[in-house]
Amino acid sequence: MLIVVLRRSVAVVAVCMAAACAPSTAPAANPSASGTKPAAATTPPSPVPATGGAGYSPTLSARLVGTESLPPGFSVDIATVMASDAGDGPSAGDAPCSREMIPLLSARRLTGAPSATAAATLSYDTGPDDLWVGTEVLRTYPDDGARRAMAGLRTFVDRCPTVALSGQGDNAIHRFALTPGPQLGDDSVHLNCTATSGTDVLKCDVLLIHVGTALVAIQEEGNRPGDDELLIQVAEAALRRYQSTGP
Repeated sequence: MLIVVLRRSVAVVAVCMAAACAPSTAPAANPSASGTKPAAATTPPSPVPATGGAGYSPTLSARLVGTESLPPGFSVDIATVMASDAGDGPSAGDAPCSREMIPLLSARRLTGAPSATAAATLSYDTGPDDLWVGTEVLRTYPDDGARRAMAGLRTFVDRCPTVALSGQGDNAIHRFALTPGPQLGDDSVHLNCTATSGTDVLKCDVLLIHVGTALVAIQEEGNRPGDDELLIQVAEAALRRYQSTGP
């Protein structure tokens, strides 16, 4: 399977399942009305939906990275339905390394119970045959839940670096590893994951950043091996955005 097909397939799934697309409603300026020279073009902020489903927080969603903080060409679609985390279980000591572990191992879910979450799908069309796709998830906790969630992820990956699936039409090997990455916030980890099925390989990377009582997670899908430039760039922008928009 061609990698571009994988990338664009992931983009469609991510946008349809994780984000609510909302067009900007800001009126266009009319420079001819005043006779003044038009100002340089600026990128409008990403629109934040006013309401959403259970768990949706417009306040926290407003702290997600927006198009105004990213290079031209990015789109940001803010989700209004939040996926739940794993709560206080399964425990790191006895949970099997199975299909049910993959959302935890890939940092799509984490242990602990966040007090609020926000998420967005990020995409960057870099050319006719290339599309970068990522997601940002913000989680805030009432206590030291962010620190404990980071510790839990490290424990799970250390214990279950490989999950082999077979049957039900799914024959794949999932591999997870914590690899060197930039040191951001109070603590950060770079998670590398691959899913191999036959000759097809789908890669993903996550930068998970602990800052105060929050976790900022940036995940990219279908990226080229070793090409983490956009992942790091977006993670740094997301961290700056979060830190500059609240206490």
